[in-house]
Amino acid sequence: MKPTNLVFDIGNVLIRWDSEIPYRRLIPDPEERRRFFTEILPPEWNLEQDRGRPWPVAEAERIALHPDKADLIRAFRHHWHEMVPGPIEANVAVLENALGRGIPCYAITNFAADTFAEARARFPFLDRFAGTIVSAELGVLKPDPAIYTAFLDRHGLEARACLFMDDSAKNVAGAAALGFATIHVTGTTDLANEIRHHGFDL
Repeated sequence: MKPTNLVFDIGNVLIRWDSEIPYRRLIPDPEERRRFFTEILPPEWNLEQDRGRPWPVAEAERIALHPDKADLIRAFRHHWHEMVPGPIEANVAVLENALGRGIPCYAITNFAADTFAEARARFPFLDRFAGTIVSAELGVLKPDPAIYTAFLDRHGLEARACLFMDDSAKNVAGAAALGFATIHVTGTTDLANEIRHHGFDL
């Protein structure tokens, strides 16, 4: 069975995401910045907001541990829009082409609820999906099987009927384990060509 539905991740698939962008200005020294994102605000800290933790709670936790870094900790949410500088035009064109051809398109994304609402306001194409699963709304993160199962149950789909695309190898593996066709999206991926290899007319 060839897949007939496209399922997109959003960050670094359709919109650019780089948490270091504002911090290259705020912490110019590369080694100091590396330590900040390793010891002060490690990646798992931000993931908890994607799971649904409120930003004030997240900030208070780290400020209690690193009071001398309070301003830099708060800067993460304050400068969030700088971290999302714009769309990945080639991949958005793929989405628009698929929609124009009547191919059902969905999204499964690890995203905080408030920042996702702000992203939707900035990028209207995020409102064009037939359905979107946002991790913060479920309290479940990719690659937990529960988020993929929730997507399938909500939309009445079979995994084998879906082609899932994500920039995270772990998230791709999580979907593949449930039977999704998958594409691991990198900075050099020709997404349209990869989708065609799965039988789609794009």
